[in-house]
Amino acid sequence: MDVGQPVQHGAMAGPHKIAAEHSTTGPRRAAWRRWLPLGIIVLGIVLVFAFDLDRFASFQHLREHHQRLAGFVAEHYAQAVLVYLLLYVMFVALSLPGAVWLTVAAGFLFGAVVGAVLAVIAATTGATLLFLATKTSLGDYLHAHAGPWLAKVERGFADNQWSYLLMMRLFPVIPFFIANLVPAFLGVTLPVFVVTTFIGIIPATAIFVTIGAGLGSVLETSADLSLHSLLTPQVKGALVGLAVLAAAPVVVKVLRRRRAARNR
Repeated sequence: MDVGQPVQHGAMAGPHKIAAEHSTTGPRRAAWRRWLPLGIIVLGIVLVFAFDLDRFASFQHLREHHQRLAGFVAEHYAQAVLVYLLLYVMFVALSLPGAVWLTVAAGFLFGAVVGAVLAVIAATTGATLLFLATKTSLGDYLHAHAGPWLAKVERGFADNQWSYLLMMRLFPVIPFFIANLVPAFLGVTLPVFVVTTFIGIIPATAIFVTIGAGLGSVLETSADLSLHSLLTPQVKGALVGLAVLAAAPVVVKVLRRRRAARNR
């Protein structure tokens, strides 16, 4: 009996050891999966700059290669559409500078209507990928460590999230990648993010694509263009006007609450 007891004790210890190993590897796997999307984005950014891929999103590249690009679109239209969509999605998902020139190029290469459709679809897709990656890697972590102040901000944001998100998209001062990251930290749901992004970027996209559609004569010259020259006072005024319109529901709610507070 004494000889058999150690064997029995070892046999009983086996399941406990396995359970302990599972209890430690479980959180490690969860953490690894949580940080994987952010790691892919960082790796993608490193590879883009390492291989100088960011040069494709510039006015200089469009001017130097516009004839070759137009010829490729004419001969291989479907492939050109696919390459354009993938390139645009990559630039937005990795928050790379120069996406506005891809929007302008869409107008030149595909025309105002088709170019606008492609740019809106690609920008929305890239923004959604960045939103999901940020929400997965940082959103839950921030909620767990930020304390009660974040929940308070979330509640205030949730009351008017449609208006806030549309304002962020329409207001020309707010960078596009900021408008993609902030909702991920404030508990915005995926459907709300996708819809507000799709609708909110249409005005600016239509403006830049229309500029690109009439860019043929400019590309033949040595004239240079910059983002500042594209965002004329008229364009900025139109976008700010739309942003103010999107803010109207928020203003109305605030005024109603103040009036109700005074009447009490």
